[in-house]
Amino acid sequence: MDVIFSTLMLLYQLVTGTGEENVASKQLAASLFNAAAGQTIIDAVPAMNSNATPEAVGDGVKADPQPDAPGVKGVYVTAHSAGGARLNTLLNLMDDTALNSMVIDIKDDNGYITYPTKTPELLKLGTTQKYISDIHALMTKLEAHKVYPIARIVVFKDTVLAKKHPEFSYLHQDGSLWANGNGDSFVNPYMPEVWKYNVDIAKEAVSLGFKEIQFDYVRFPEGFEKKADSLTFTKTDQSRVDAVAGFVKYAREQLEPLGVRVSVDIFGYAASVPAAEGIGQDFVKISSDVHVISPMIYPSHYSTGWFDQLDPDKSPYATIAGAMKDTHKKLEPIGDKKPIIRPWIQDFTASWLGKGHYMKYGKTEVEAQIKALHDAGVDEYLLWNAGNHYSEGVQY
Repeated sequence: MDVIFSTLMLLYQLVTGTGEENVASKQLAASLFNAAAGQTIIDAVPAMNSNATPEAVGDGVKADPQPDAPGVKGVYVTAHSAGGARLNTLLNLMDDTALNSMVIDIKDDNGYITYPTKTPELLKLGTTQKYISDIHALMTKLEAHKVYPIARIVVFKDTVLAKKHPEFSYLHQDGSLWANGNGDSFVNPYMPEVWKYNVDIAKEAVSLGFKEIQFDYVRFPEGFEKKADSLTFTKTDQSRVDAVAGFVKYAREQLEPLGVRVSVDIFGYAASVPAAEGIGQDFVKISSDVHVISPMIYPSHYSTGWFDQLDPDKSPYATIAGAMKDTHKKLEPIGDKKPIIRPWIQDFTASWLGKGHYMKYGKTEVEAQIKALHDAGVDEYLLWNAGNHYSEGVQY
């Protein structure tokens, strides 16, 4: 019977293939193979459509598409740096240290696609810039320097798309577009068109040679629970948490078959508190459906009292140690669904905290954070500096 079962399953995969376009054949094949087996060996395949909700997405089992990938130690790189003279400095940093990866903006914090794509599907909704004028030359350089390339895609914070298509965003009662205090607008995680657009960008990044897709701003706007009732936007009966988790699941299931890892950035404190219902981020739900989770555990982003520290920014080791303790505890229940933990750590000085509440960050402070990670059993990490100026002399 085991031989028959294995043979039927193999034939099912060969006959139906993968992807949305094969749903009908999957449904027919499931019925035929179940009849042949005399029992249900293949569950019914849910139909998908352009208005798919998170529940409608298939229930694929997560598997690491790159089990032989290197242990990542990387830095954030803006599209301006990747497409400009600063790239050579950053490549030298890769060559001269144990750093081996760059997280590069492919869709940035404004919502621009950062290179001149010619793909019609992306241009229908997207707006391009020539920050990276020759994306192919960039990928060639990264490969020559043995840099593990990660494409950063900012998902729901997207002022460009919100202005172009206000129906994908949030509107005031007078019909005007909502924006936060910084002038940033977000698009709506309930909208399947927004899901597909961002995943289509990711698919093109894969075709260009990126090994991992890192999604950022996978959430509703901060404080959304206080303003939702006063705004007009498309929504379903789902919770905000399920809408966001649904996107992550959809993205992973679309991208994993292409051989690329999916990672998500998430607020560091999300590991230390219950689900953040307001912004729709549930640390465990999101972690269950990604290959890599990257909590942003910058000491400067924790307020007085966190991890028993008066000024967390001034205690980089203790703050990172506390954050990792909470992260491990939070992810313990999900067992083999636990992703690689690869935190974002701080390589910048948070002077905005005010005199007496911050310290200048450099070699010593970065190394203290790395040591805290190592002591917690975490050896992968990413360094954040918005201007891409990283501390010299650090032992990575």
